[in-house]
Amino acid sequence: MSDDAQAAEAPHKSGALNELVEIIKTIVYALLIALVLRVVFFQPFTIPSASMEPNLYEGDYIIVSKWSYGYSRHSIPFSPPLFEGRILGKSPERGDVAVFKLPLDGRTDYVKRIIGLPGDRIQVRGGLLFLNDKQVPREQMSPVDTDLGGYVREVARFQEKLESGRTYITQDFSTREALDNTQVFVVPEGHYFALGDNRDNSTDSRVDPANMGVGMIPADHLVGKAQIIMLSWKPEASIFQPWTWILDARPSRFFKILK
Repeated sequence: MSDDAQAAEAPHKSGALNELVEIIKTIVYALLIALVLRVVFFQPFTIPSASMEPNLYEGDYIIVSKWSYGYSRHSIPFSPPLFEGRILGKSPERGDVAVFKLPLDGRTDYVKRIIGLPGDRIQVRGGLLFLNDKQVPREQMSPVDTDLGGYVREVARFQEKLESGRTYITQDFSTREALDNTQVFVVPEGHYFALGDNRDNSTDSRVDPANMGVGMIPADHLVGKAQIIMLSWKPEASIFQPWTWILDARPSRFFKILK
């Protein structure tokens, strides 16, 4: 190759290299911005089970606000042990739908409703929720049919009302299920007690971690407050079957604010 040809090719190679560097820089900046948004502001989650029905359904795609309770190591992807406790920590309000890391392993994401705050006494008796020795009032609603993996069962629904005036709907198969009668749970300082809204189909704070349950939730395991259902698909939808994105969508649940 002549000297003139080599001289002409050199700027071309340099330009291609600079373009590649700019592309890599753009990708890195985009990833850093996405990471900051995920850690500081919002994080998406997909609901994997029926434990929060009738308020959250399997296949709901929810957005969680990270600033609601402050920040802990669990606010960061993979929960690196960078610090202990919470920064700018704020307590959840009773009735919040919260995402937290399962205390048993510190990795698995769970979503439940915060019922017990530090110092509270919680008990379920005959399917009724008692908070600090007083029954949480509930009003019966019309029942619904639910599909339990191949057969349909009628499920009772109730609207519970907390002392703050906050209300939400729960589901109940009967008053004779395994978790319808519990001991009195006293919530220790720096911990919270959570229940699933689908009371007879939820592994929650009523179940001891020794039995693969949730138990009491340490404050630093809170990830954030569930705010809105952005999108929702039936469990049958598949990313590899594009037609199900439309056929199995549940548009009536899109952009639904959570109570």
